[in-house]
Amino acid sequence: MIDTAPASRLWTMRIAFGALVLLLLFFHLLPLQTATGGLIWPDLILAFAFAWSVRRPEFVPATLLALCFLIADLLLQRPPGLWALLALIACEHLKGQARVLRDATFASELVSVAAWIVGVGAAYSLALALLIIDRPPLIPVIIQIVVTLLAYPIVVAITHACMGVRKSTPKDLGGIGVRS
Repeated sequence: MIDTAPASRLWTMRIAFGALVLLLLFFHLLPLQTATGGLIWPDLILAFAFAWSVRRPEFVPATLLALCFLIADLLLQRPPGLWALLALIACEHLKGQARVLRDATFASELVSVAAWIVGVGAAYSLALALLIIDRPPLIPVIIQIVVTLLAYPIVVAITHACMGVRKSTPKDLGGIGVRS
């Protein structure tokens, strides 16, 4: 595979993704909502991981994603490794589709990402049910999936405008438009 970014930018963006995940976890753990039954927030860690996996797969290697998702599992008191495994499988599949999605419209990217968000949420709920582990009620889970889907275009806009994580161009691919 051709290296599509200089090494310093590559490592800077990997560190930036890790810092972003830690920042999102920090705000998620703050006791800002003390009453029960409040707002259901999107899973921004998953949305950012999907956006970065589609746009620049080299910025989010599997080990970084696994580590970030596992830390999130531990801090958010989810069964360790279950969500991390499902999210990692989805991210790796999206990385495999990155070449196709790079040339596709945003609508087709959104459909692909939406299928994985729904699939990860459904597989997680099903696994919790099969393992007879306490799970959240179905309605809040569905609401979080829908809210995450609605937040994805905003996440893409933030990653594009503020973080500089854009889809690869032929110039980035090394040589005279040769795809990696």
